[in-house]
Amino acid sequence: MQVLAVASEIYPLVKTGGLADVVGALPPALKPQGIEVKTLVPGYPVIMKAFRKRKPAHSYAELQGGKAAVHAATIAGLDLLVLEAPHLFDRVGGPYGDAGGVDWADNWRRFAALGKVGADLAAGAIENYRPDVVHAHDWQAAMTLAYMRFGEAVGVPSVLTVHNLAFQGQFGAAVFAGLGLPPRAMALDGVEYYGGVGFLKAGVQAAWALTTVSPTYAQEIRTPLFGMGLDGLINMRATDLHGIVNGIDTDVWNPETDDRLAARYSAKSLKGRLVNKRAVEDRFGLDKDDGPIYCVISRLTWQKGMDLLSSIVDRIVATGARLAVLGSGDAGLEGALLAAASRHRGRIGVVIGYDEGLSHLMQGGCDAIVIPSRFEPCGLTQLYGLRYGCVPLVARTGGLADTVIDANEAAVTAGVATGFHFAAESADAFMYAIQKANMLHADSPKWASLQRQGMKADVSWNNSAAKYAALYRSLASRKVA
Repeated sequence: MQVLAVASEIYPLVKTGGLADVVGALPPALKPQGIEVKTLVPGYPVIMKAFRKRKPAHSYAELQGGKAAVHAATIAGLDLLVLEAPHLFDRVGGPYGDAGGVDWADNWRRFAALGKVGADLAAGAIENYRPDVVHAHDWQAAMTLAYMRFGEAVGVPSVLTVHNLAFQGQFGAAVFAGLGLPPRAMALDGVEYYGGVGFLKAGVQAAWALTTVSPTYAQEIRTPLFGMGLDGLINMRATDLHGIVNGIDTDVWNPETDDRLAARYSAKSLKGRLVNKRAVEDRFGLDKDDGPIYCVISRLTWQKGMDLLSSIVDRIVATGARLAVLGSGDAGLEGALLAAASRHRGRIGVVIGYDEGLSHLMQGGCDAIVIPSRFEPCGLTQLYGLRYGCVPLVARTGGLADTVIDANEAAVTAGVATGFHFAAESADAFMYAIQKANMLHADSPKWASLQRQGMKADVSWNNSAAKYAALYRSLASRKVA
């Protein structure tokens, strides 16, 4: 079976978050299921530099303001279709904004172009290639499904995966004239959304099936609290909604082979973790002692609960614990955490930015990873934590609740606990979980049991890939000739 995936980023080439990890890891996980995936991605400079031989598989004399071409390329073991459109993607900055973090004003045009090309490929624009299913990821690719619905690929089955409903791609009504869609598409059952154009909404409306990245999040987005204005439409599509939890690439994230660690280790022998712990202490300027180090590897935003963390850092330090933070985001939250590090030298260390290698070292050396998100569609850092014996301490929401077994008394006694839950948005519940973790950490055998149980968890893509393959085949059986 042939699947065309459409996405705005893909690991290891372009990454701003977990979306890239999923888009990069899912294709190889699907191969054993008999699914071949080609992934259409924008031709950002870093991707265009990654391959030299360029013979367009399809060309455009004009695509949203300039010439464009689609190139087939294999990069980092990934089977890609790269959209070369310099007027849209050859820019200094990130995938969605400039070096200062300001969104590109023409993002609607850039990702409409990606969607239009995705729909053209679905309709057979490349000779001898027509996918059985099209799989679009998030708002940046969602217009693919609208172009399919109102174009020649209307009979091709499609899936939209919502990685985070908070990001929807909403634009003013004026952009509709530049989309090249028929007038009837600017309607409630088309791309219209609160008087403007909603890219994600258009995809939710048009997709044959919808998936989210965890079963709990699939239910949460059906409520006004988590539905972000789309809960009504999502409830109308409830029979087509599937929650499939993410996995991780267990070859990239493997403490037994990871060369980014100061020392490698396994569940059988955790001794190497102490070497990594000392390396973390050195990197973050932390005091060396036997108490726990809690780490944060996250965007520093309201959604991630970083304001909640900031409000209790003094209380965390007062318990004797230490804190290592890696991330960037809201300037106010960055400042608050840096100020906390200044107040508590040797007890709190903060690195502003993102460093993939350092994130591996933190998972391999810190005792627990703290994830206080207000909502979390799936989350990947807790899966990395499980894999590395860095015990997750998480808000009870979305995929965090689905993937971490709370260390309540019954679960600890039964030897099945893998981490700690606490009620989202509650500072007192957060602190109670910290105190409970401190107590268990002081009992070395129980803490090692918690680590090993987490390391035994199957966080690979195997089970999830099988579910995606079953969904694809179910949709393909309904394909319109």
